[in-house]
Amino acid sequence: MPRYGGILNFGDFRGFTRDLVLWNLGAYFLLALLHVASASGYFTVFGFLALTPYAFVHGDIWQIATYPFVHQGVLNTAFELLSLWFLGSFLEANHGSRWLKEIFAFSVLGTGLVGVSLALATSNTAVPFIGCWGAVLGMLIAFGVLYAEMEFMMFPLPMMIKAKYLVAVYLLITFAMLFSTGWLFAVSQLGGALFGYLYIKFAPRRGLAGAGRAQYFDWRNQYYRWKRKRAARKFKVYMKKQNRDVQFDDEGKYVDPDKDPNDRSKWN
Repeated sequence: MPRYGGILNFGDFRGFTRDLVLWNLGAYFLLALLHVASASGYFTVFGFLALTPYAFVHGDIWQIATYPFVHQGVLNTAFELLSLWFLGSFLEANHGSRWLKEIFAFSVLGTGLVGVSLALATSNTAVPFIGCWGAVLGMLIAFGVLYAEMEFMMFPLPMMIKAKYLVAVYLLITFAMLFSTGWLFAVSQLGGALFGYLYIKFAPRRGLAGAGRAQYFDWRNQYYRWKRKRAARKFKVYMKKQNRDVQFDDEGKYVDPDKDPNDRSKWN
């Protein structure tokens, strides 16, 4: 049975995972310093970056991209970023940076949209959404689904736990929040988990960007083939007017009448 080196044996601190952790850490300390220097300035910047449903639906659409980098509380932020490092490094090593970027962004979007929709439906339009727990849950769902049977050390207990049970622990904590004052945040985070699941189920294996690039090259090649065949037809008509007959194959390539069609050699 496959095993990984332990839940605290984090992967290499590099790539997009490193960028994510450093961006979040930098944003946390900058806001913390701003809070010390100017409380009014802090709340102005906080209101600008946090995802506030009322502001979002009235034009502050950038908040859907900035809210995951706003954090409060030392312990909460530390656990959040450690989870991000652990999951991100593992998934990035196995699926690549582009794939990790997509599932992170997709989960962030899902968390924000679910949170805003529910806040508007319950008239909680002034509640700000912050942090990347929804994205962490989206990545966690991917981890649990793709590597369900892989075992990890349940630190600090001397016991192993499968990835799917580790995911269950995180989700149970989130479900427990549904019965607290933080229920709105819990639902939004579950929205991130749902969008993470939808991503791994319906996105192409190479990710949306990889599939999109492949589709682009396919369309481009089809366009070039169409241009070549059109040019061949025009040239054929022109040559016919000159009382000369030329032939082209189905791809629009010229067929040499003196060449043996069965000759497959590289050099003609």
